Amino acid sequence: MPCRPAISSMSLGRAWVHELPNKLDQAVKHGFEGIEVFYEDLEYIAKARAGGLTDANKLAAAHTIRALCDERDLAVIGLQPCLHYEGLKDEREHAARIDKFKLWFRLAKILGTDIVQIPSNFLPADQITSDLDTLVADMVEVADLGAREEPPIRFAYESLCWGTYVDTWEQCWEMIRRVDRPNFGTCLDTFNIAGRVYADPAAASGKTANADADMAASIARLVKTFDVTKVFYVQIVDAERLDKPLVQGHEYYVADQPARMSWSRCRLFYGEEDRGAYLPVKEVTRALLEGLKFEGWVSMELFNRSMTDPSPETPAEHARRGGEAWKRLVKDFDLKTAA
Repeated sequence: MPCRPAISSMSLGRAWVHELPNKLDQAVKHGFEGIEVFYEDLEYIAKARAGGLTDANKLAAAHTIRALCDERDLAVIGLQPCLHYEGLKDEREHAARIDKFKLWFRLAKILGTDIVQIPSNFLPADQITSDLDTLVADMVEVADLGAREEPPIRFAYESLCWGTYVDTWEQCWEMIRRVDRPNFGTCLDTFNIAGRVYADPAAASGKTANADADMAASIARLVKTFDVTKVFYVQIVDAERLDKPLVQGHEYYVADQPARMSWSRCRLFYGEEDRGAYLPVKEVTRALLEGLKFEGWVSMELFNRSMTDPSPETPAEHARRGGEAWKRLVKDFDLKTAA
């Protein structure tokens, strides 16, 4: 499959501020062919129905979203994020997550996608285990459940750069290798790769001590190590260099969360150096597209404080910027596209 442009629904505006139909309209207007459905958008549609957030209303909301996307010829590339699953110490919480997955399988089928995205767990360390065997066993359990579905559900596991125990692409790959199921792979995200190896928002420079050398070595290992058939889609975004370290006293500082998580709400689209983008995203993207020779969905998953801007122009502006980022990618990498 040639590379095709997608965007996450929340990247066009948060659900409590901007309604989904307009966000989808803007996505299509600016050249997007696929959408990552952010669960928050589905919840807000369900919440508006009589009875509120019941499972029946969530299923009905999935039908609504599917119809909206079909009307606009938009493919749903995945449902995300199914949070805080692997490694839970509380068995009751684990059982509740399994029940949640079973509902998500039904939602995914209605939406017309076979992908559920699972970010690495970032709950406090006292709530989850670091034991790799347990983490793998949890993922084997859900992968086997998904494999029994018709069609099978695939899982895109993503290592967040602020994950409690899994925060690098190497750890993500080790999980994939040990789970060893055909329906268990990843979404490789340029922000989360570079955000862990290259960036340190709590440092004055915004970079780790050996940022450039470590990033180059990491990219070389990724190309040598990763099996591209396990990359179900990619996300390509950058992030803003802050004007001062993200430590106590900074306006984005939150005492009970890692600096990288707070900074993750400062993401920018590919090529937006004029807005302060500074990560080596072009180099990471080259590794994905030319090194691994990835072809498939390329999503612009932006998290930024501007998503809550109440201006009615926010979805259009974000879609425009995302569309320009896709055009830059096509030009920079001479991408073979569906068009």
